[in-house]
Amino acid sequence: MISMDQPLIVNYRVHGIWDNVDYHSHREYEIYLFHAGSCRYLIHNQIYDLNPGDILLMDGLALHKPNVPPNSEYVRSTIHFSPELVKGLLKELGALYLLKVFEKLHHCFIHTKNNEEFKQLEKVISRMERIKLKADSGDLNAEVEMKALLIQVLTIIHRLGELESLNVPAEKGEKAKHAENIAAYIQLNYMERLSIDSIADALNISKSYLSHVFKEMTGYTIMESVMGTRLTQAKYLVEAEPNKSLKDIANESGFESVSHFSRYFKSKVGLTAKEYRRERLKIYSEER
Repeated sequence: MISMDQPLIVNYRVHGIWDNVDYHSHREYEIYLFHAGSCRYLIHNQIYDLNPGDILLMDGLALHKPNVPPNSEYVRSTIHFSPELVKGLLKELGALYLLKVFEKLHHCFIHTKNNEEFKQLEKVISRMERIKLKADSGDLNAEVEMKALLIQVLTIIHRLGELESLNVPAEKGEKAKHAENIAAYIQLNYMERLSIDSIADALNISKSYLSHVFKEMTGYTIMESVMGTRLTQAKYLVEAEPNKSLKDIANESGFESVSHFSRYFKSKVGLTAKEYRRERLKIYSEER
């Protein structure tokens, strides 16, 4: 059976908002297909106004969040998977290059215009969702097919990516450029004492315009972005440096105090930082 430390989660043509709409990250790779409706998506410091047939690829660690207008249609498919699930098979097939887009670029946007390859991709993901319950229940044939279908998905996406690389990207509007600059500034300076005033001064933008354009383009506030970035860095340090004190992690991640860090971490993750570290190290030891 596919274990929790090698997750494969498939959702085909999901309607409406039900997933995590906060600025978030995760360990698994993600394949995201946009089918219909209205959505502006922020990944790291890039903003994409999505059209039907668009694909987003993410390594999961890049902060990301959909911004969907209230009462708007929103239809998408997603696959979350651990690369370890298929890495052995890909190595035997000489096809490890299929994971390079996640490992090297961290996130990628592909605009397909609902072409035939995209329609084929939809069919494969639909099949994956149909047999997922069998795989989860321990059906060996279903588990094998799920891995084969995932490799097929990665192969189609690689082909689509090669086609997209031949296209010249469309010029982004002024508001999108401003919002991306703000996001990039936050990514570089989250460990400092940031405020709307300090960011506005650094970017030479008025405070009111700074707040308005960022909220309009991303769906969340400047400080929500700052705190989301700090939390992601803290989660990384908690796991990657098991001997580092929580006080040092709080300081290096930009939190004003270890008590503030602890409260915020628990409220967003659902575990204390110590509990999170213990769980992540346990999974790591099991993988070894």
